[in-house]
Order: sequence, then structure tokens, then C-alpha cells
Amino acid sequence: MHKYLRAIGFSNIKNNREMHDIVMEILTNATSRSYTTKENDTALAQFSKDFSDSFGIAVCGEYDNEDHFAYEYYYPYFIGSGVTTEEDITIEMHADRESYAGVCDDPRVGVTLVFYLQNMIPYVRIKNNHLLPIRGTTMTMSALSTNGTILLALEKNQEDVDRVNKDTKDRSRLVAKARRGDEDAIETLTLKDMDTYNLLSRKIINVDLLTLVDTYFMPYGVECDQYSVLGEIASVRSEKNSYTGEEIYILGLNCNDLTFDVCINKIDLYGEPKVGRRFKGIIWLQGRINFPEETK
Repeated sequence: MHKYLRAIGFSNIKNNREMHDIVMEILTNATSRSYTTKENDTALAQFSKDFSDSFGIAVCGEYDNEDHFAYEYYYPYFIGSGVTTEEDITIEMHADRESYAGVCDDPRVGVTLVFYLQNMIPYVRIKNNHLLPIRGTTMTMSALSTNGTILLALEKNQEDVDRVNKDTKDRSRLVAKARRGDEDAIETLTLKDMDTYNLLSRKIINVDLLTLVDTYFMPYGVECDQYSVLGEIASVRSEKNSYTGEEIYILGLNCNDLTFDVCINKIDLYGEPKVGRRFKGIIWLQGRINFPEETK
């Protein structure tokens, strides 16, 4: 059973037997169906059913030569809003099944972003038609969380905000140069990181870390698409799961100058979310590639 089902309102599902009826409901009354042919002439299919305006469950599998569908796996999805990044994206298939992971190097974050690809069928179709690489793609990131805490905002004036914005732009410019092999930029980044580390090491003795760090985005655990994040809440709304009636929070986050939405069950969030406060939690990162219209 998928760990992040509870993030979209299925907290009472305890085992795969209970999940069977929901899978059958999705296959029978899917909101959308996607198909494409693989290189071996096997028909790949994905049945998706929305349980609110933003989230649902996708069931994936294959059709054989006699048009029988073989269910392989399912996963919960959450559709984010806006455009998160326009950086280049690399897609790789998982080793154990027909699902895909995306990799993106965004200089604003400082780590390589690995995410679970939501729109698998359009990607496979484009790949089989030998249209890759495609110019003009963007990506919308979203995340599911099963454990989060709301923290108060740090006190900042306009001068602090302007300084942070300037430092972020300067660092992004240096990272871009370093990626092109600029040795001066690499040395400057190294020295800045050492200065930051020494400053934090002195202050953390007497001050709580979360009063010094405004946001962060760090890999978490052994699964490469899970992260520990701390981000400022830019928007808050709630949606209700139409199947279970559970209330779900949708939080728009600004994390290391990266904007994306997080979906979390109300019962798993400690504290009251409000714009300006901060969200701290573990997320499963998903991504949807926005292909140009002419390639769809």
C-alpha cells in the first residue's frame, strides 16, 4: 500500500484488500484515461480519478494482445499550480516497473532535484516518436506530505528582504558560472559557504537553528525523491476528499526561492497554517512536465 495515500485523504485505508475496491472504482469510473504504445507494441495505460480539484489516484498497467488490462501499480498524485522551473530536465525509467523519475539541476536550491513524473504517458509517446529533446518545456513541481509542522515567521524588515533577494541573485549567478567551469566562481562559492558555516557554528551555541535559517531544501532518507523542507507559506486553501470526506490543506511554499505546492492531510499538520508562517516537514516530490502544445 502506498505510504502517501493519507496525504490526499485516505488515512483509514489499512491494507491492500481495502484498496482493491478503490482501484476497481478508478478503473470503472476514471476521470481521465491515457494510452500509448511502447516499443514492443505493448499498450501502456494510465487511469486517473480525481477525488478533488487538485488530487487523485492513478492506476497504471498494460493491455495484452487480447485487449486484457493487467494492473501493475497505483500512486496518489497532486497537481500543483504555476511554473516551478524552466531548467533542463532528464528523465529515467525506474528499474522495477514502468514509471519514471525526473532530474533537474536548479541553481536556486543547491541540490539536484529528483521527482516522480506524473504525466508518464505523454513523455513515453513523445519519446517513441523520437521528438526528444524538446525546447520550451517547463516543469510544475508539487509535493505530498504525511507529517508537517507550522512555525512562526522570522521577523524581517524591508532591508532584510532586499538583502536576501540580492544574495540569492548573486549566488544563482555564481552557481551558473561555476557550472560552466569558472574557477573564480567556484572559489567564491566555497569561501562563502565556509563563512556561512563558521557563522552558524558560533551562533547555534546560544540560538535555535530555526531562528537563523529561514528556509531549506534537503534530501531525506534513502529514497531520492523525498526531501526535508522548510518554506515560507505564500498561500493556504483547503479541499475535501469526495470519497472519504477528509479535509486536505494545500499550501503554496517559497523554499530557497523555489515555489511549489504541498498537499497534506489536516490531521497530519501540527499548527494552524497562515500566510507568512513557515511549513516544516518531509515531502514526496512529484513533477509534471509542461510540453509545448505542438508536441502533445
